[in-house]
Parts: sequence; structure tokens; C-alpha cells
Amino acid sequence: MQKEIQITFYNKGLRSYIEIDLCSECPRNDNKGCCGYYSPVFYSSDLAYILKNKPDLLEYILGLEDITILDASITVNNSIDGSSYRCHFHSKDKGCLLPQDLRESVCRHFVCPGIKWEQEKTLQNWKDFFTKLSDFEISLNNCIASILQQKGLSLRNENKREELFKELLQLYDKKTHCLPAFFSRYPKYEAKKLVCEIKYGKDWPL
Repeated sequence: MQKEIQITFYNKGLRSYIEIDLCSECPRNDNKGCCGYYSPVFYSSDLAYILKNKPDLLEYILGLEDITILDASITVNNSIDGSSYRCHFHSKDKGCLLPQDLRESVCRHFVCPGIKWEQEKTLQNWKDFFTKLSDFEISLNNCIASILQQKGLSLRNENKREELFKELLQLYDKKTHCLPAFFSRYPKYEAKKLVCEIKYGKDWPL
């Protein structure tokens, strides 16, 4: 079935994201959609942003039972739910419980492959934007993680977490003080209409 959907791109620097109005009536019809197949991973830049804007969220995450803590990242592991999984932050009624700016990059950028927005000629500029953003974010996270490691700081070491958080905030502010020029070349947001062939249930690809 053909359906018109709206895709909206938000240029908010490192916290940029994509919204699809189709999500409110996900074709998978399983009350989980893409959230049923992914465990969110919060990297250095995510953790620094949360520390600056919602520190109690980081405290909450660290207090969860099923998390994987590496030197500079935290994975909130999903739980088995039927034939797939359930993300800890997913609600059957409201979808993701985290506001967009507090989500990690995959959750902010993901669009169902069935929508095929990256093939639209009129949207190639936004494809380039999110490719550059992803490359910058990966480079930033790797850089911060490397410096933290050189300083002997790791999230695995609970006794040094406060020292790590202090250093993380300083590094984040320093490394993001001047963002790449491409951010300023894009509008703050842009909404586009697309017509897609919608399939339901497991036929809708994720």
C-alpha cells in the first residue's frame, strides 16, 4: 500500500536527529519496532552531554542491573521479549522514553530502510549531513576515549569515575568548542513529504 509520510531533519549540532511521523503507527505492529532489535550504546560524547544536561539520567543508567560497561561506553542491554527483544527505554504506549537529545546516535539517526529516504535525490544534502556528522562523532568519541585511556581513566573503575567524569566534561567542551563548518551550512530543520510502499508485520524491514 502507498502511504505519504513526513520525514523531518533537525540540525542541532552533535545532537541532530531525524523524525518520521510513521513511527506513531509502526508497520511492524509489534509495539516495539526498531527498538526490539537494538541495545542503546552511550559513547563518550553522549555521556558528557547527559552529564551536562541530565546528570540524574547517568546515575540511573549506572544503577541498572543489565548493562555492559567498557572503558568509555555503556550499553543498556535489551531483554528477551517473545521472538525479539525489548529496549529498557521503550514503552508500549509512548515509544522511547528518552527525549531526542538524550538518545545515543543510532537512536537519533535511524530510519527504517523500507522508507529509502537516502535514495531520494532531493534529500542527498541531508544524507551528506548525517554521514559527516557520524564521521565526526566517531572521531570525537575515539579521541576522547584515547585521552582518557592515556590518563589511566576507565568507566570500569568505580573508584575513579568522578575523576573520569570531570576530565570527560573538560575534554568534551574543548573538543566541541568549534564544530565543523558543515553544521552552519544547513537549516535548523527541514520537513519533506515522501510516498512509500508500506508493508506490514515482519515484511516491513528494519
